[in-house]
Amino acid sequence: MTIKNRFVRSATWEGMAGDDGSCTPRLIDLIAMLAKGGVGLIISSYAYITERGKAAPWQLGIYKDQLIPGLREMTDAVHKTDAKIIIQIAHAGIYADPNITGQVPLAASAVTGFTAYSPQEMATDDIQEVVEAFGLAAERAVKAGFDGIQIHAAHGYLLSQFLSPAFNHRQDSYGGNIENRAKILLEVLDSIRSKVGTKFPVLIKVNCRDFLDNGLSLEDSVTAASMLEAGGIDAIEISGGTLASGELGPSRMKVFSEEDEAYFKDEALAFKKSVDVPLILVGGIRSFHVAQQIVNDNIADYISMCRPFIREPALINRWESGDHEKATCLSDLKCFGPALSGEGIYCVVERALREKKARTGK
Repeated sequence: MTIKNRFVRSATWEGMAGDDGSCTPRLIDLIAMLAKGGVGLIISSYAYITERGKAAPWQLGIYKDQLIPGLREMTDAVHKTDAKIIIQIAHAGIYADPNITGQVPLAASAVTGFTAYSPQEMATDDIQEVVEAFGLAAERAVKAGFDGIQIHAAHGYLLSQFLSPAFNHRQDSYGGNIENRAKILLEVLDSIRSKVGTKFPVLIKVNCRDFLDNGLSLEDSVTAASMLEAGGIDAIEISGGTLASGELGPSRMKVFSEEDEAYFKDEALAFKKSVDVPLILVGGIRSFHVAQQIVNDNIADYISMCRPFIREPALINRWESGDHEKATCLSDLKCFGPALSGEGIYCVVERALREKKARTGK
């Protein structure tokens, strides 16, 4: 897969899918706007592979064939530009909402304290069903016209839970050392390859650290990345933190200066020393200068952002035009409020400014 520049739109939950996970016209319009805005590669919002793995309302789904036509409309809209789009596929595990799914959440281990619900530890049969579901989701992604797939193994969702000692207390071959804890990731990769072949791009998103007591360490994360490289992964997106990591979660506030940006860059350097597949770095990047320095210093190969594109879908076009002023995103997380209320994600600050200008002319 060849993309036109090194900028990637990292996956986020837009809260714009149908109740059944279907791709809606307003979600397609949003993705098309991003494609026209200049970003080289779009990673879709995380799509759940089974109904039991759904994390949030209005979340995109890829768990049944009936969803393929809507997803095909999304990929067609992107391909009318010269951008590329891959789909992120996921299972929420312990973070699946039983009020939505009607089922007890599945998890690597029956740990408590992370949510208000007690999960069910997965039996071996449950694990194999999920592994197969990832493969079937990948097969649907090909039929829907996506240019690749990203496995979501970060942020405390199911595959991330298996990697993390904080979540994974298993005593079988899926628990204990990092080689065992990463076993399900390699099985998922094999399942996907059995459906899409060796030439179709398959990426993965992983935590560099969980930033939790007894969570995934950098050393273990790098080991897992090396195992994935040997297993045939095509690229790795480096993120960090979980929904339980507080201020050290994946989407951090207080990104005020260039020193605050790229908050996983030191960890990315550790990955660079151990793996040769392309690395995509996400996490608070707001400045063209910082992005260019990351590439020039061989910290990462691609620059991934999300929140800046919520406020400025055409940010890359602006930078390409020669206007290298930093992204106007304030990293205040207000954009998720409308998504939680069912309106769909948008920049609250930018909309307020536009409404004020419409009223006052200023």
